[in-house]
Amino acid sequence: MGRFSLPDERPPGLDSRFTARLIKYGSKAQVRAFRLTNGRIGATWRIGAGFRKPVPILLLEHVGRKSGNAFTAPLLYLPNGPDLIIVASQGGLPKNPQWYANLVAHPETYVQLPKESSRPVRARVATPQERDDLWPRLIDLYADFAKYDSWTDREIPVIVLEPR
Repeated sequence: MGRFSLPDERPPGLDSRFTARLIKYGSKAQVRAFRLTNGRIGATWRIGAGFRKPVPILLLEHVGRKSGNAFTAPLLYLPNGPDLIIVASQGGLPKNPQWYANLVAHPETYVQLPKESSRPVRARVATPQERDDLWPRLIDLYADFAKYDSWTDREIPVIVLEPR
């Protein structure tokens, strides 16, 4: 394991309540900084593989499938023509992130990119062929996706956000 690389196995405690709380409040802080500065702060991910190769961030709006409440998640993304590609990796944890189930239930949503106002999109899960084509590009974007994939038994969903 290199100085800035992830371990070959999922680190113990990654799915602890403390880690979940840290991620929750870290995400809220990133969303706030992104919005206050219109993306000048909080628009790149610089952790793990992102330390040497920063990764772009968008803000994903999603509506709770059970609560109906509005939420915002900062997510890494890959531009793909007019589409934006996001990954429901959840750091290689056994379950998909909540935003994924929310998007499946409510696919019409909005994203915000740096220096832009909100953009309407429709979310859909990539077809198996699309996923196969996109996965190497996603690994190139953020090498830690390969580690996350090896840490979990689930197939990590790839989501296409199409303009509407």
